[in-house]
Amino acid sequence: MMRPVLGAFGKAVLSQLHMRMLLLTIAPFMLSVVIWGIVLYFSLQPMYDWVHAYFAGHDLFGLAGDWLDAMGTGFAGYVVVPLVAMWLLLPLMILTALVFIALFAMPSIVRHVASRDYPQLERRQGGSVWGSLWLSLYSFIVFALLWIVSLPLVALPPLGLIVQALLWGWLTYKVLAYDALAEHASREEFRALQRRHRGALLLIGTLTGAMGAAPMLLWLGGALSVVLFPVFAAISIWLYVLVFVFTSLWFAHYCLAALSQMRAATARDDATPVQFKDIN
Repeated sequence: MMRPVLGAFGKAVLSQLHMRMLLLTIAPFMLSVVIWGIVLYFSLQPMYDWVHAYFAGHDLFGLAGDWLDAMGTGFAGYVVVPLVAMWLLLPLMILTALVFIALFAMPSIVRHVASRDYPQLERRQGGSVWGSLWLSLYSFIVFALLWIVSLPLVALPPLGLIVQALLWGWLTYKVLAYDALAEHASREEFRALQRRHRGALLLIGTLTGAMGAAPMLLWLGGALSVVLFPVFAAISIWLYVLVFVFTSLWFAHYCLAALSQMRAATARDDATPVQFKDIN
């Protein structure tokens, strides 16, 4: 399993360095920045107020203060409220970047990979834009619920980081594997590839999910600085877009290679003459 995964990783690195792939990050980044600039301008302070009121109403500042004191900090009211608010908004930011990549970048990524490495691969159009949007929405709802449920695990490193990486892996695997195969695979081929390569696809998603730790830390760290927050937020959004473009390339290389190999194996099986045993 590891050799195809690593082979696709190497090809994705080379593809990411292509100027065309770097330019693909611009449109999703700009759209995400505009949307999140508007959302945060109107909702950030109300979100802070709601989190503060919730913590005060449920006497959670004492609990958070004890935990932070044990870690060497003593300003729970200052630290906890913005961190919790940003952590709650983080799944929505991830969804924004993922949807924009799926809509605006993934078709170009698949065409780029297919034209350069698999020009003879037949396009069977098993997926659609609406299928991608529905899968993205469904997967995000499941992801967001699990994200919220797993929030307390953040206080138990490294368990919290492992769970977050697995959630990332599952989300990216469900959405980007579909988009990588939508143009070339039939529905039956897509289901067969998912069954056969589920472990490898989840591994790719989880590894790239670990890459999301850097923009996540920037996003959360920016919450502690009113002046630098817009800068941290913009950089973290661009890094998320860049991670998703690279992830898309990795999935595209792996999925198209797996599809090509599966069709070649099917063609060999179909070409093999059936041997009938002589009963006389």
